[in-house]
Amino acid sequence: MTNRLRAEIQEEEVEKELVVEEKPVKEIPENALWLLFTKNFNSEKATSALPFLLFLAFLGMLYIGNMHMAEKSIRDIDKIGKEVKELTWDYKTAKADLAFKSTLSEVAKKVDTLGIKESIEPPQRLKAEEVKDEH
Repeated sequence: MTNRLRAEIQEEEVEKELVVEEKPVKEIPENALWLLFTKNFNSEKATSALPFLLFLAFLGMLYIGNMHMAEKSIRDIDKIGKEVKELTWDYKTAKADLAFKSTLSEVAKKVDTLGIKESIEPPQRLKAEEVKDEH
């Protein structure tokens, strides 16, 4: 029995080895970046790839510059937001102070220091008679 099992196992292994398929090799298109990393790189290929490398370097500089400008704008926005909060607090403080100083008791205290006395009598209404036009 043992020999028969070994024979069956060996036949299965042979069948598994035969099942291996070969995949077709894809051709890589030649572009400037591929030419840089090939083994047979020479000065002619380097000069042909130079404009592409300069373009990539330019795009990199634009990207870095854009990031710096965006970060500066964010810092400016935060700074202006803090200033707006401080000015809002100053406005609310000044408004509350003005409301307090314009109360009747505070105005009376200020008037007494100037030597002006508060009127005790209520204000009177003046009535004007209508003038008829004789023309």
